[in-house]
Amino acid sequence: MAALPRADQDRIAEEQAALRRVATLVARAVPPAEVFSAITEEAGRLLGADYTTMARYDPDGTRTVVAAWSSTGPAFPVGTRARLGGRNVSTMVFQTGRTARIDDYSNASGPAADDAHRFGFRAVVGVPVSVEARLWGVMFVGSTGEEPLPAGTEERLAGFTELAATAVANAQARLELRGFAEEQAALRRVATLVARPAPPEEVFTAVTEEAGRLLSANYATMARYDPDDTRTVVAAWSSSGAAFPVGNRARLGGQNVSTRVSKTGRAARIDDYASASGPIGELAREFGFRAAVGVPVNVEGRLWGNMIVDSRAEPLPPGTETQLAGFTELAATAIANAQARMELRRFGKEQAALRQVATLVAQAAPPAQVLTAITEEAGRLLRTDFATMDRYDADGTITVVAAWNRTDAAFHVGTQERLGGQNLCTLVFQTARVARIDDYVGASGSIAEAAREIGVRAAVGVPVSVEGRLWGVMVAGSMRGPMPAGTEARLSGFTELAATAIANAEAQAALTASRARIVATADATRRRIERNLHDGAQQRLVSLALELRAAEATAPPGGDEHVHQLDEVAAGMDDVLEELREIARGLHPAILADGGLGPALKTVARRSAVPVHLDVQVEERLAESVEIAAYYTVCEALTNATKHAHATAVEIVMAEREGVLHVRVRDDGLGGADFSHGSGLVGLKDRVEATGGYLRLHSPPGAGTTLEIDLPLHDPARPGGLLRRDGAAEASDG
Repeated sequence: MAALPRADQDRIAEEQAALRRVATLVARAVPPAEVFSAITEEAGRLLGADYTTMARYDPDGTRTVVAAWSSTGPAFPVGTRARLGGRNVSTMVFQTGRTARIDDYSNASGPAADDAHRFGFRAVVGVPVSVEARLWGVMFVGSTGEEPLPAGTEERLAGFTELAATAVANAQARLELRGFAEEQAALRRVATLVARPAPPEEVFTAVTEEAGRLLSANYATMARYDPDDTRTVVAAWSSSGAAFPVGNRARLGGQNVSTRVSKTGRAARIDDYASASGPIGELAREFGFRAAVGVPVNVEGRLWGNMIVDSRAEPLPPGTETQLAGFTELAATAIANAQARMELRRFGKEQAALRQVATLVAQAAPPAQVLTAITEEAGRLLRTDFATMDRYDADGTITVVAAWNRTDAAFHVGTQERLGGQNLCTLVFQTARVARIDDYVGASGSIAEAAREIGVRAAVGVPVSVEGRLWGVMVAGSMRGPMPAGTEARLSGFTELAATAIANAEAQAALTASRARIVATADATRRRIERNLHDGAQQRLVSLALELRAAEATAPPGGDEHVHQLDEVAAGMDDVLEELREIARGLHPAILADGGLGPALKTVARRSAVPVHLDVQVEERLAESVEIAAYYTVCEALTNATKHAHATAVEIVMAEREGVLHVRVRDDGLGGADFSHGSGLVGLKDRVEATGGYLRLHSPPGAGTTLEIDLPLHDPARPGGLLRRDGAAEASDG
């Protein structure tokens, strides 16, 4: 084999020497940036280029300069980022994974080409840098001369980068190993807190500090994304001591890292915060931020918030996104565990609160009592200074229907205020969404004035929606300072459960009113039929009977047969008339309408085939619906005692006590009566319950039957009033 020319031998020797120098750096475990710089300089000098650059391809479609060398002095600034696209060597290598050449860069285009034009490039050759079979980046050499780069530049640069890539991989491996060890150590420290278990705030603070120290940042923050398009700082760390205030809330929007992460769910970077905008961007500039990198914090597959590291000097190093993302993936487990424990405790308390409210609902407690219990449970659950449940009224006002207070200063039930201005209740009414005011000094309107009078400093409000309708608002507030982060979500979860109780109470009231209307309509129909029978058919039959008697009296002598026939017809008509009167009395007894329960029941008892002992202790007339229900209950009980129970005696007791009419009918018959047998008892039960009353049946076989009903005499619309005959409410003595 012929010996290589001297020039080739020298070139190979130079390449081997360059490789040894790089390998020496790697063996000494120097920082990666120094390794990249040495590789770039060695390649540039080896190829006699004007410029040599190594750049990394980033996941967001950009390339970042990690090292640059120039034979003339000025080179590409390390950290320069350009979006891929257009016709340029960086984009061509990225798209094909192969070497690329442009001999006339005046025709190149795209952001990367714009950078090259500023340095006067005329020709460029680029070679892919593949680390462990993955396209990691590109190394390119550029010339400012008139001639294209020499033939074979691609091969020489490719041969060098293939050897150098091993050194790059080793440097990265060492870096990743150190980073992994540090991450594992940080995770162990956080996990220790979680296992204790530490309060979530302490865990968040530890995670944020570990990330800041790990990445040598000036600032690190962890923030939660809230449903109202804001972000709330839950932990902050600074290398200099002054950090973002925990609890700081700012609205998303504009050009800043927090907003980018929220919109995309991906990592984001801003290398020059001078161009940032929006409330968060302005706040960052106040702290002197120069650059920032943020990554999403995903907890159990949901975008929970972000973690951001910031620098007051140069752009953050390449790869910060990957390091921070790797750390937050580990830390998110600790956050999820802390949240799970907190949510489990909260769930237990919420379930206990729900059970207490559900018990009241099951006992058919008055709606006011149910709403009061809901409000108190929410206030105690959230450890607020006060809590109110307020109903939105049709006239543009809001009414406090329930209130709970930890101190004497309080909102009172029944208080009304007009909506308007900038205050919590008005905001919820206008948007039907949760709202927060952290400083009531700037609030306005009559509601805000009333709040300031009792010392309210901050409050959170959540809409109470009942069956898809905005019913009101539940407010939790503080006399000391802003409500804790997450109060909205906790109060929202509780009101969703509580709304069911409100809906049930409303539905029960609507059902009772509906059943009462149905019964009232049936009674009115019976009265109309009875009136029509009395005023129409009965009167007509009376007239016909009189005419027959008149015809009988004027019959000519000798017509005894005809007189006898007329007499029989007249007698039959009298019988029909009496039957019709009985039917009319059954539809709606006239004596009940005219004389009341006492006389009506005496008549029923007198007609009964079974001896009846009657004790009616009611002197005054009651509401028509109450009298009818009591009357028909007694009639049905007497019918059952006669036809089915074969009783020999019946006792009826009726008395009014504490606004309730008590009726008891007891017989000594066979017993065994059941609601499932026949429709009579079921109809009575429906009628009694339609008036808001209760019916109880005790009928053991062979021991007789006792039927008891309780009929409320209170007007549901006016508590404390008793229903009398004209339906008006009279003040009760009690």
